[in-house]
Amino acid sequence: MTQLEELLATWIPRQRWFAGKGAPIEAVRVEAEHPIVTGDPTLRLLVVRVTQPDLTSRYQVLLGVCPEGGLPTELAHAVIGVCALAGLDSARTVYDAAHDPELTALLLDHIAQGTDGSLRFRAVPGSVVRTGLRSLVLSGEQSNTSVVYGERYVLKIFRRLWPGHNPDLELNTALAGSPFVSPPHGWIETDLGDEEGYAIPTTLAMLQEYLRSATDGWVLAATSVRDLYDAPDMPPGAAGGDFAGEAERLGSATAAVHRHLARDLPTDVLSSRALREIAQAMERRLCRAVTEVPQLEPYSGALRSAFEAFAEVDDPLPVQRVHGDYHLGQVVRTDTGWVLLDFEGEPGAPIDERQRLSSPLRDVAGMLRSFDYAARYQLVGNAHEEELAPVARGWARHNREAFCAGYANGGGVDPEKHQTVLRAFEYDKAVYEVLYEARNRPTWLRIPLDSIAALAS
Repeated sequence: MTQLEELLATWIPRQRWFAGKGAPIEAVRVEAEHPIVTGDPTLRLLVVRVTQPDLTSRYQVLLGVCPEGGLPTELAHAVIGVCALAGLDSARTVYDAAHDPELTALLLDHIAQGTDGSLRFRAVPGSVVRTGLRSLVLSGEQSNTSVVYGERYVLKIFRRLWPGHNPDLELNTALAGSPFVSPPHGWIETDLGDEEGYAIPTTLAMLQEYLRSATDGWVLAATSVRDLYDAPDMPPGAAGGDFAGEAERLGSATAAVHRHLARDLPTDVLSSRALREIAQAMERRLCRAVTEVPQLEPYSGALRSAFEAFAEVDDPLPVQRVHGDYHLGQVVRTDTGWVLLDFEGEPGAPIDERQRLSSPLRDVAGMLRSFDYAARYQLVGNAHEEELAPVARGWARHNREAFCAGYANGGGVDPEKHQTVLRAFEYDKAVYEVLYEARNRPTWLRIPLDSIAALAS
């Protein structure tokens, strides 16, 4: 009879949150199994180790278990398969229980109560978590799974696991009281062994306030671009859907969050040696990218020059905790203003790397790159791409300038006065984008390549 790990070896690679796409799976092993709910259905939290060539990853699976044929039809899409399970005398249907509102409601109960054991459920001190709310999985997630409870809370389930406290919980907790974040209400954690075998408290999920009136920043920017494409002869600031005011307010909100993090968490100033090491890492990424994407080669000289100039910066470069993966998809506009989300950084990097101090200009560069993407992605495959490309560049430039002005006026480092640092971070981000698009969306490759060409001119 089929075993659970065989089913998981087939099911996990098909999930959007699986980070090892494109490489064969050599082994799948359930490393830890934590029972949460007994009976029919059963809820178990699994830590699954997936081994691939040159890559070993851990993933979290909320496993629902019920008698074969006993799953409601509305959960048919969540089925993993039918298999034998230890201690049971007949086959069971197993499924992704994140989609089962009856079981996920119990996660909220545990957080409200504060349960100990191999899993630890915690409510933020002073937070009273309301229970008995119906849940629904949000669509569109990639690296994680978000479950909304009655439009009051959202539970972000971290799918890929690294030992340590997830920066999303850590930074949102540090920013408590800020109007620019969604306050955390609780979390779930367990212990995972690190490379030396030490048990490290590890964040599995975070409960936050759900922002009912929020509109995604990417959606707002894309709407503005479409409005301008309908009136391409007008300057960006004169079009009906001008985004510059929002971009400026977003810059100010970003600066406020950076100031808050610098006030409450460690800061430092990079040494000349540290600057050179960062520049060398940028150059190594460029070398890998040029090898994999030859279209980048004509711009490699300008990129290297920017990284070399970064290595020679004389002014002290302050560093602090930052967002780490900042773009328009990580911010939402509410009735009261901009809110920043998803402070976990790059999910594919170990926790200790994501916790390293960095220049806040790294976040600024990420948002500037996002404006370029928002301006250009709608032109991919558009019959009028050539004539609209200057319009796209004008929109991006208009909103980049507004964001930087808002950031400086909001008390952040003035990007205009630190162009060498900002350019290096922006180039480095664009090189990452070139690799990503070449591997995942080849038709979008021209977006970062065109941006690099414009930056290098």
